[in-house]
Amino acid sequence: MTEKPIHSTESQTSTLSAADEGGLSAPPDLHGWGKAWWWFHFVILVNLARLRFIAILVVIGAVIMKWETLTAYYEKWTRPTGAAVVVESDVEYFCPMHPSIVRDHPDKCPICFMPLSKRKKGGPAEALPAGIVNRVQLSPYRVVLAGIQTWPVDYRPLTKDITAVGFVEFNERGQSTVPARVAGRIDKLFVNETGQMVEAGDELALLYSPDLLVTVQNLLDAKRTGNASLLESARSRLELLGIDKVQIDDIIASGKADTHLKIRSPISGHVINKYIREGQYVQEGMPLYDVADLSTVWIQAQIYEDDIPFLPVARDGGSIDADGLEVVATTRAFPNEEFHGKLTFIYPHVDEETRTVTVRFELANKEHKLRPGSTATVTLKVKPVDLPLFSAVGESERKSIIKDGQILAVPDGSIIDTGKQKIAYREASPGVYEGVDVKVGPRMLGQDGAAYYPVLAGLKPGDLVVTSGSFLVDAETRLNPALGSVYFGGSGGSQAKGTKVSSVRPSTPQNPAAIIKAGLAQLTPEDRKLAEAQGFCPITKNRLGSMGTPVKVLIDGQIVFLCCPACKEKALANSQQTLATVADLKQQPSRDLGKKTSTVPKETNMQYDIVGKVTAVDSDQKTVTIDHEAIEGLMSAMEMPYKLDNSQLLNGIEPGDQIRGRLEVRGPDYVITELHKR
Repeated sequence: MTEKPIHSTESQTSTLSAADEGGLSAPPDLHGWGKAWWWFHFVILVNLARLRFIAILVVIGAVIMKWETLTAYYEKWTRPTGAAVVVESDVEYFCPMHPSIVRDHPDKCPICFMPLSKRKKGGPAEALPAGIVNRVQLSPYRVVLAGIQTWPVDYRPLTKDITAVGFVEFNERGQSTVPARVAGRIDKLFVNETGQMVEAGDELALLYSPDLLVTVQNLLDAKRTGNASLLESARSRLELLGIDKVQIDDIIASGKADTHLKIRSPISGHVINKYIREGQYVQEGMPLYDVADLSTVWIQAQIYEDDIPFLPVARDGGSIDADGLEVVATTRAFPNEEFHGKLTFIYPHVDEETRTVTVRFELANKEHKLRPGSTATVTLKVKPVDLPLFSAVGESERKSIIKDGQILAVPDGSIIDTGKQKIAYREASPGVYEGVDVKVGPRMLGQDGAAYYPVLAGLKPGDLVVTSGSFLVDAETRLNPALGSVYFGGSGGSQAKGTKVSSVRPSTPQNPAAIIKAGLAQLTPEDRKLAEAQGFCPITKNRLGSMGTPVKVLIDGQIVFLCCPACKEKALANSQQTLATVADLKQQPSRDLGKKTSTVPKETNMQYDIVGKVTAVDSDQKTVTIDHEAIEGLMSAMEMPYKLDNSQLLNGIEPGDQIRGRLEVRGPDYVITELHKR
């Protein structure tokens, strides 16, 4: 009984020792294939599970490092073989009107729907015309979001305003000092206050002088003896001593010697200094009073040296002609009152500390509102004809810039200064904007107070330049399309009360009539009449002007207009057929977009079939938007709104319906006259 438990314990210990033998031995109960599988699982599968994550990372790294090699092998294995492919690889297709559109296969331009032209790959890109920096085309939706507005280049009355702050000073030519001509004693002061107003000839003081008695006695002796020469000599000496003719005549008439000299004011003005008191003895030449005439004053101001070229050329002494430039001054005391004067002097040197030159203006001061010592804001108005910039150009150029005293100008907001050049965006056609390298003069002001730049080169009268949104148009030429969309979308119109926000959808197309009109406007008046008489391009049958400015070619001595440069080669290759087509086009009724409907008989209006889908109906049922197929001889496939001849045409028709109808061209309008479901 006591040995059995001991035996059992020893057996258990032996079994546990065999099972836990370091983990490197197969269980004793496994034999044959079971034992082999245990070793395979222990050696292979367990370690593989541990290393699989590292293996995945190694494979990914190898693929990244050899990616270019792998892609090159892939292209090599998937590249088609054959001579045709080799030929096509050297050719690409582009749009002559929109050079940025390039395809490797025949297609249509997504902007103007014109068939792409063929050219050799790597060939020279279509260069922009001289003076054009860049070009961009925007949809009506993006134009409205950007708030783009245009302004016609025209002649305007402008002035170059130079503003500075100056100080009112005495007119030095109107200042006078009253001295003592003889030594003596001041017995009486008639003017005994500084600042007192005096008139010319007013008595200022009474001076007793014993030295005067000798000359007066000589005068009386000469009168009594009848010595004319001595009499004249005595009168001259007395006049030099300051005694006027009236006082001398009184002495001669009375026959008594007057020992007192009446000192009179030589000018009208204010006493600005009084140096004497009653009873004071004075010496000969001693100043008694300083009198200043305030009917005119000076304003001396500092002009920055950058504005020196706009000042007139001064004479050697620095003075300006009497008809100098006009100046307008305002003071703090009278901010709503303007004082007018002239530029009279330009200092010959520049202050090294302030980098300014001092100029002097002379202004009338009848009511003495301009007080010396006060400050004044002065504005110098320089007319364009007086600017050295315009007087130095040739006569022909000057006539194109200045006309009847007015100058060719563009608003301040239309000019973008990049540092190296100045750019203005011109609307070549609706939605198409060209960056023009322009040369402009100094910033000037118009009569309305707005700022303008005179145009020296780059633009001509009648050009439409972008004023509001020009920086956004410039950004569109520099940003990629995605960023450009965000940039333009962020500048949408305000919804605040009182502001106008245009209602426009992203799918709103261009106005074909406006595009045609803008394209024809680029021609000379003579060529425009010929193009309007022809109406359509003989090659593509597109309306002249719809693809930009029509191209003028001469075929067998006859002028022919084409819609774009891509048609020139075909027109010259089949010259006889082209001329015949042009003759047929000219025989058709006039399609001048500038004429009103009332001047064209209704039976002569061109009509076309239209097939498409209604996408929207106006709330007042006056217009309908149709996404239609290409209309032969009129326009490419597009979605746009059309006017309705009458609202009854929409009976039973809703957005999404497939329709067929008739389109009539009435001057600048496209009118739906028939509309039926398909």
